[in-house]
Amino acid sequence: MHADIGPRMFASESVLLQAMLDQLVPDARPGSYALLLRIVAPLDIAIGRRYRLVWPAGWAMYVGSALGPGGLAARVRHHRHPAQRPHWHIDALRQHAPLDALWFSYDAQRRECLWAGLLGGVFGGQRPAFRFGASDCRCPSHLYHFAAPPDLNAFAAALHEHDPGHAPLQAC
Repeated sequence: MHADIGPRMFASESVLLQAMLDQLVPDARPGSYALLLRIVAPLDIAIGRRYRLVWPAGWAMYVGSALGPGGLAARVRHHRHPAQRPHWHIDALRQHAPLDALWFSYDAQRRECLWAGLLGGVFGGQRPAFRFGASDCRCPSHLYHFAAPPDLNAFAAALHEHDPGHAPLQAC
C-alpha cells in the first residue's frame, strides 16, 4: 500500500515545491545572480551555432547580472524555466539542466565577473573550452562545473573577503 501512495505523494509534493519556488523570486532591483544547475548525465550539446558543450555529470554554476529594466525579477523569471527559443548561451544549457538554487545580491554595480573569478579560482570550478556567457567582458567564462555543489556560506564569505562592501548574498 505504501508503494502505491508514495510516488503520487512525491509527485504532488514536487508540483507544490515547484509552485513555491516560482513564488520565491527577487524583486525588480538590479543585481547579480548565480544559477546552480544539476547536470544529471554527461552532456554533449550545441550552444548556438558555433560551440559544443561537453561536460560530465555533476553541478554547474552560471553567473550573470541583471541591471536593465525589470532587474533581477525579470531575469530570474526568464531563467526559472527552459526558454522555448534560446537567446543566451545559458538558455541552451537550461534545456538539459534543472535549476536547483538561485543565489543573488542587489547592487547596481556589475559583480558577475568577481563571482566568476571566485568560482574558477578560489572554488576550483572547471570552465568550458569557450567563453560561455562572457561575450561582453574579458572573463574566460561565466559557467563553471563542480563535482559537488559550491557552498553558499563559503561563497558569501569569499565575496566579502574580496570586496568588503559587497551587498549581502541571498538564496532561494
